Amino acid sequence: MDNQKNTGNLSVSSSPHIVTNLDTTKTMLNVLIALVPALIVSNIVFGLRVLALTIVCVAACVFFEWGYEKLMKKNVTIGDLSACVTGAILAFNLPAGFPFWMAIIGCFVSIVVVKMLYGGIGRNFANPAIVGRIVLLLSFTTQMTTWPVTRMAATDATTGPTPLALLSEGSKNLPPLKDLFLGLTGGAMGEVSAVAILIGGIYLIVKKIISPIIPVSFIGTVFVIALIYYGVKGGDYTAVHMALYHVLAGGVMLGAFFCATDYVTSPIMTSAKIIFGFGCGAVTMIIRLMCGYPEGVSFAILFMNILAPLLDKVVTERYYKKLYGGADQ
Repeated sequence: MDNQKNTGNLSVSSSPHIVTNLDTTKTMLNVLIALVPALIVSNIVFGLRVLALTIVCVAACVFFEWGYEKLMKKNVTIGDLSACVTGAILAFNLPAGFPFWMAIIGCFVSIVVVKMLYGGIGRNFANPAIVGRIVLLLSFTTQMTTWPVTRMAATDATTGPTPLALLSEGSKNLPPLKDLFLGLTGGAMGEVSAVAILIGGIYLIVKKIISPIIPVSFIGTVFVIALIYYGVKGGDYTAVHMALYHVLAGGVMLGAFFCATDYVTSPIMTSAKIIFGFGCGAVTMIIRLMCGYPEGVSFAILFMNILAPLLDKVVTERYYKKLYGGADQ
């Protein structure tokens, strides 16, 4: 009876019920802080247009979330900073010279179509920034594959191929691993510097914002598949060199630490996380090695986002069958 008298003081909400000092706003703020090193390097490499494009994407995402909630007479949630994170990650997946108005279309798709129409934060079926990037790639292919050269490049050209494009074309003059690690090559704004992304990723792991399981399994799978492939194929570079090349080039690092680890669209169970990371790496390498498009990270993450609930379901069922020996409960 005492419990019944006190039920009026209880607040019941949906799971998970975790006691922690972190809330959504603090979590998203930490993600934004972790993106700062990559933003700084990208501004050095490509110029201040990187900052301008990032601000446009963040502002557009915040505006679309605010506008949708006002229009639908819902509580305004822009204070949780999730729209800011979506805008920043979407910007990081774009070329530095990408037109602002096209980027705003990508922001609309990410926030309104992928996030808000499904109920807002926590209910989207896929990573909003990843879907926004894929829609932009399919809609504005030329602009999405026109890559400005770095300000340090010894050339008069304004655009040039990315490291993965050079590899896809069969070039024997690939950029050195050091340039890929530091960020001295062409590519999407936020993915060019592996060391900057690594710093941000380690920060998130130390802060316990993300688990290292998905990044390690994702990156490790890319490395192992490339190692085996080039070990069998041979070529001008060693298998280890090419395995590191695939890890450092393109969006593997950015995708592994900042996109595949999204709370909403990645699995919860540890075993499912490992399978998820393996799937991201495997699909990425299948596209890179066997398809006509030189990069596959975004498509791989989207594919595994769709499978994430199923992975959790299968792992959970297997766990309880093992625990209870398959007996009916």
